[in-house]
Amino acid sequence: MISTDIKQRIVTALADARRNFDGSDARFAISLDINAAQYNRIKNGELDKILSDQKWIGLARRMAISIDNAPVWKTAETPVFQFINAQLEDCQEQGISSLFCDLSDIGKTYACECYVRTHRNAVYIDCSQAKTKQLLIRAIAREFGLTYSGRYNDVYSELVFYLKTLTRPLIILDEVGDVRHETFLEIKSLWNATRGCCAWYMVGADGLKQRMQRSIDNKIIGFTELFSRFGKRYQCIVAEDKPVERSEMLIITATMIIKANAEAGVNTGKVLRGCMGEDKFPSLRRIYNELTLR
Repeated sequence: MISTDIKQRIVTALADARRNFDGSDARFAISLDINAAQYNRIKNGELDKILSDQKWIGLARRMAISIDNAPVWKTAETPVFQFINAQLEDCQEQGISSLFCDLSDIGKTYACECYVRTHRNAVYIDCSQAKTKQLLIRAIAREFGLTYSGRYNDVYSELVFYLKTLTRPLIILDEVGDVRHETFLEIKSLWNATRGCCAWYMVGADGLKQRMQRSIDNKIIGFTELFSRFGKRYQCIVAEDKPVERSEMLIITATMIIKANAEAGVNTGKVLRGCMGEDKFPSLRRIYNELTLR
């Protein structure tokens, strides 16, 4: 059962998100996967028996709100966070596209999710949940508040038209290495249809870089052109051939996150050691557990 206090925190966060959303309340409701009447009622303070607990939980996750008694997680502006934030701002302001491939578990997803919560007309797509071209295009349409059910060609056409009407839209595609070949071709198609009107940021780990390069080397249709549209560079924060620098950067990153979120008196070094993996790199995902389950 979701408490009234948590529901109110979610509604407050939704009000902040609404200010960064171009379009009507009805479209904003679509982006939240609820109907316009439900959004209007919770916006006006009706919290009971309007949404199911499952919907409240989904909204809480979207707004990065904990539904238990855990303290509010504080963002540390780590090197990865600053690097990705700067790249996203450049892409959106200049209407360009970029490809970021780096180690897993360094804070890529967190930085991207934080960005879309504070910037107008920026949307985030987890491609591991939208592997086919249909799922991906419908997911992008929903994030912009467009009708995403019905005939696929209609959804695609409306999305293209709408993107051309927005001021500096940005589409962030995370976990892109998981999608099917046809989906890469559809990304290229949508990029072509919105050229000069929409910025893109493609994010993945080492697997995405390997898949892209292997496909280019094997002359698989579409990949050379897609790579060119995304700047013909695999962006990263520290080069693969500099393991010492990578280790130092990740230790600094983990330490910053621990210090930002640890209670007074917590031994930062001990928490850091508890987060170290067998590869001698700290796991950022384990920091939350180390701090909240102790």
